[in-house]
This record gives sequence, C-alpha cells and structure tokens, in this order.
Amino acid sequence: MVYKPFDLSGKVVVVTGGNKGIGLGMVEALAASNATVAIWGRKTADNDAATKKAEALGTGTVKSWAVDVGEEDQVIKAMKEVEEEFGRIDATFANAGVGRGAAAFEQMTLDTWRYNQKINSEGAFFTLREAAKSMVARAKAGDPGGSLVGTASLAGIEGAGRNQSYAHTKGGLIAMMNAISSEYGRYGIRANSILPGWIATDMTEGAQGNDVFQTKVISRVPARRWGEPEDFGGIAVYLASDASKYHSGDTLVVDGGYAKF
Repeated sequence: MVYKPFDLSGKVVVVTGGNKGIGLGMVEALAASNATVAIWGRKTADNDAATKKAEALGTGTVKSWAVDVGEEDQVIKAMKEVEEEFGRIDATFANAGVGRGAAAFEQMTLDTWRYNQKINSEGAFFTLREAAKSMVARAKAGDPGGSLVGTASLAGIEGAGRNQSYAHTKGGLIAMMNAISSEYGRYGIRANSILPGWIATDMTEGAQGNDVFQTKVISRVPARRWGEPEDFGGIAVYLASDASKYHSGDTLVVDGGYAKF
C-alpha cells in the first residue's frame, strides 16, 4: 500500500489572512494537495486574486470570505457558512495578524497595545473557538478529529524590543494553543503553534529594504536569507493531514535556524 497522508482530498481547511504572505503560502500548498480551502481576508480584491491563483492548483474547491477576524460576529457567521457550504471543517489556521510597535516601550500607547490585541489575540480566539465548536460537534456525532493551528512568532518566546504588545499577543497565542491541545485531545483534536522567524511579507517590508537590518540580522540566519511564504506550505499540509494526528501541543519553529544562534 502506498502511504499517501499528504493527499488532502476531502479535507476542508480554513486559513485566516489567507490572501497574502504566509497565509497565501499555506493556501497554495493546501490547494495543491487537493484540500478544499476557505480563504478569509479583509480585502475582497486580494481574496479574489488569491482564490483565482489557488483554485487552479488541485482538485478541491477554493472559496473566499471577506472577514475581519477582530469582529466576533463576522467570525461566527463565516465559520457557520463554511461548514454549511462544505459540510465539515477539518483544520483551521488562525494566521491573520498585524504588527505595530513603538519607538520605545515607555512611549507605547494604549492604542498601539489594543491594535495588536484585537486581531492577534481576540481574532485568533474567535476563530479557534468557532472551529472547535464545529469539530467537537462532529466528534460527538461519531467523527472525531481536527487540527487547530495558530501562527505565532519567535517574538512570543524571545525578546522583541519595542514590540512588547505584539510579543504579548504571540506569547499568549502559544499558551492558548497549548491549553486547547490539553482540553480537546479527547475529541481527536490537536492544536499546535507555528513560529515564523524573519519572513519576507508586507509586515516586514520596511526591514527588507534596510541595509543595516540585512547586515545585522539576516546575516545571522544560518540559511542566509529571508524566509518566504512558500516555506510554510509543507508544514501547513502536514498539520492539516492525518500524518500529524498524534502531534499536538507543540511549537514548530520555521526560521532558517535563526533561534539557535
């Protein structure tokens, strides 16, 4: 028998922030592995472009929803619509995120603090909670299993000067995923965190053009380059697949080896 755990035919996967950056890298790999993918993003034009690109890659359906994950009612509505449209939810990636820092911690404003919290903390909470409801109901009906994934950051476990608000959200997300894994393992639901390092996305655009940053930081990455969104395709497929059905409560670092040096 051929081992085919990475063929995601029949799997339904939700990816928040799936229209750009790391999320789009995940979406493309999931779609290419034949998953049915629900892309969530705030901008319809970006959603449409991502959907068009991904739907040609595999045999599954790809559809997008305009969702601001920081708004609880929008998350509840969209998750229900995904379940009604496709009949189930097998994996959900709480990937949508923002990052706003300050010139110094003592100058950080409450507005900056709350800006990060709304999307990175509350948005992930709403998303994962609603996905868990669906998975638990399915398990109680005799069909256990599911994968919940939070895109955190190295900032959640390492010092991130001038980014305490962002770091707080990502450290909290890691803790939330660990707690979910403990509570929902009985339903066959696993929960894990992905911790990206320095990745070339819209969020890091300013640093990408900074020669000093390139010299002082990126040169210390053992892989000697910025990470790319497609570097997250393989781990997304793995965590959505049955190959990871006994892998839970983990923090999976994808940083080119940066955290080790």
